[in-house]
Amino acid sequence: MTRDLPSPRIATSARDGLYFVIIGSLIFLALGWVLTHGEKPAIHDFRTAYYSGKALLEHRDPYSEQVVEQLYSQESPPTGKPDPDRIVVTRNPYLPSCFALTSLLALFPESLALALWIAVIGISFLLASFFVWQACAQDAKLSIGILTGYILATSASLFYFGNPAGFAVPLCILGCISFISERFIPLGIAAFAVSVAFKPHDGGLILLYFLLACALYRKRALQTVLCILVLTLPMILWLYMLSPHWIKELSSNMAAFSGPGRTNDPRAPHGTLMMTNLQTVTSFFWNDSKIYDSVALLICGPLLLLWIWKTVRTRATQTNTWLALASISALSVLPVYHRQYDAKLIMLQFPALSLLLTRKHRLRWIAFAVTALATFLSGDLPWLVLIKVAARLRNLGSPFAALMADVMLNFPVPLALLAAGCFYLWLYMCQSDQPDSLLQPLA
Repeated sequence: MTRDLPSPRIATSARDGLYFVIIGSLIFLALGWVLTHGEKPAIHDFRTAYYSGKALLEHRDPYSEQVVEQLYSQESPPTGKPDPDRIVVTRNPYLPSCFALTSLLALFPESLALALWIAVIGISFLLASFFVWQACAQDAKLSIGILTGYILATSASLFYFGNPAGFAVPLCILGCISFISERFIPLGIAAFAVSVAFKPHDGGLILLYFLLACALYRKRALQTVLCILVLTLPMILWLYMLSPHWIKELSSNMAAFSGPGRTNDPRAPHGTLMMTNLQTVTSFFWNDSKIYDSVALLICGPLLLLWIWKTVRTRATQTNTWLALASISALSVLPVYHRQYDAKLIMLQFPALSLLLTRKHRLRWIAFAVTALATFLSGDLPWLVLIKVAARLRNLGSPFAALMADVMLNFPVPLALLAAGCFYLWLYMCQSDQPDSLLQPLA
């Protein structure tokens, strides 16, 4: 039987969509080159991983601020002036699972290790963007190409800050696509394992979907968990030999960033990039961390429980899977600390959006609006604009203007992600295996 060829209109639309992806990729690489070859790129997140890995490689405590400071001082001696970036470098907040990779990274000189780190960020993000676009329905490739091109063109900060989310998020996306398409499974498992090893709060709930959905996905997820354990357990044993109190040190390092007035405090100036967790909104109304954390969890908790309930009870068709991932990609960055680079997970909404567009669903334009808004606000450009506007408002000296500045910096991203997550969760809840379902299951 001959395979049906797409119509010339659809083929032209897909080609134009690919052009947008290519243009976005070129802008992403060009801006990344400029930012990483500037006077002093803020790659302290890379240095955190590198010098703590170097400490472990030298059989020293990687969670000790004093030990990492000694190693870092050999490369960057203290100047005597206040240096907030030094706190980021010398206080490692990452779980022991990361050391399987950072200790290998520390075998290389810092300049070469940085080049490898930046290359992994760039290559993984480009691959994830392309394969997400490729996974979308043929009729919607132009619309998805525009969104993908935008998210590429406004993500050069991944290079500049060097946060592990720069590769953890795209590796998570690549793992999802591998599991769903049943292609390159060993690479998909490895990608997912590295992602969760570095950033479990990014890919953890997405991995949970594959654990709950069906037998085949559960097998892939368990293989991923096994891979993570293989990476993690030797590191934990090594740490206990070096420092039996490493858990307290890790907790202290985390608290150093999230305490009152610190960079991860939702009530304080957040420094680089906007935070996406819902506490940035709830803390605006309640100043007590116990209250604003509880309110954020009261909002997110029932949504996550509904998502889990639906996943357990529903057959894992391809439509169901994309709807499930579309909702959890937004909801997972709301309950606890995340920033805009973590929100790149919303690329997992694009295949679900493409299904709605292709099937001419009555809510397709609402879907496009909520996805486009969340995609737009998670880019670098809105952050640069909003931070400049907020600074001008604060310079006015008016309490109301300062209040509006806080609203501008704290509300848009988490509320847009909440709207997108709730919308796709509602579609997911309405979807069933019956012929009269909201979306027909794919064959």
